[in-house]
Amino acid sequence: MPLFEFHCPPCRSQFELLVRNSEKPACPECGSVKIEKLLSAPARPSANGSSLPIASSCPPPSHGPCGTGCCRLPG
Repeated sequence: MPLFEFHCPPCRSQFELLVRNSEKPACPECGSVKIEKLLSAPARPSANGSSLPIASSCPPPSHGPCGTGCCRLPG
């Protein structure tokens, strides 16, 4: 089953789910089915076998405190 990234506008959460095309996923935080599938860049192995970076930089603060490979929330 493919792994997809979703955003839930009602509660503003972002999450990943394993879903089939025929499934209608719901937000694990609030249960809403009004979720949006996000576009994710596919990764492929590098030619020399080295690992790929998770993220090149943090998103601007106007996009929220967290992003792929980056989180500004106090830990």
